[in-house]
Amino acid sequence: MVAPALLIYLVFVIYPLIRGAFVSLYQWDGLTPTMTWMGLRNYVDALQDPVFRLALRNTFQYAIGVTIAKNILGLGLALLLNKKLKLRAFFRTAAFLPVMFSFVVVGVLWSWIFNPLFGLADHLLALAGISSPPGWLSDPSIALWSVMWVDVWKWTGFHMVLFLAALQAVPQDLYDAAAVDGAGSWARLWHVTIPSIRPVIALSVLLSLTGAFVANYDVVYVMTGGGPLNSTQVALTYIVQTTFTSDQVGYANAMSMILLVLVAIVGAVQLRLMLGRRNLAHV
Repeated sequence: MVAPALLIYLVFVIYPLIRGAFVSLYQWDGLTPTMTWMGLRNYVDALQDPVFRLALRNTFQYAIGVTIAKNILGLGLALLLNKKLKLRAFFRTAAFLPVMFSFVVVGVLWSWIFNPLFGLADHLLALAGISSPPGWLSDPSIALWSVMWVDVWKWTGFHMVLFLAALQAVPQDLYDAAAVDGAGSWARLWHVTIPSIRPVIALSVLLSLTGAFVANYDVVYVMTGGGPLNSTQVALTYIVQTTFTSDQVGYANAMSMILLVLVAIVGAVQLRLMLGRRNLAHV
């Protein structure tokens, strides 16, 4: 039953991974059949490349920032919309709706919102009395934060759904017992809710963290293209640029392998810290 899915996984994931590791040891433009052996030189050059190091730093800032924001906002929305509220189904749908849009659509939409000539963001600031709005996508100091906000806006609803499902599985008896013991709202949150949904929190953090590392190309490319002055350049945009603009396929694959190792290490450490050795075996 799993053979078709396994075959697709082998063809489109495992084989390209092995092929990429092989090509990373060569100098190759991706078009000619000639490949020059480089060994580990591509890796050494990548680690010494100042733009790639900047892209890695931006990638880590992007991944950590959006992971924290998405999970805090997602949990907050889940706690709020798990209560009996009027129009609760409407608000749940509205919060999840951005997840349905592609990153290209979302990137174009927010590029218009951040536009300095007709953008809604500057218009709202003007109504609030702020006459000198920031350059959302043109100021190197805040451009990456603007792009990160778009990622948070798109995916918070997804994490809200995960937390909602987890919250609805927490036995009411635990809350009743905590209330009898005199526990307030915050005490019930920290000592009942959080421990009960800890595996889901770990899963949500892992999904958001790894996703932010390896699925941030679309929104960055559409909104800024890595600019201004490489301030929003992340590893994926620089890898694609190196591949198709500079025709250095081997070098780009070496950077991809470095990113893969870093993401694997971060994901393993995150799971180990959040779940511990006992729970990790059941994930």
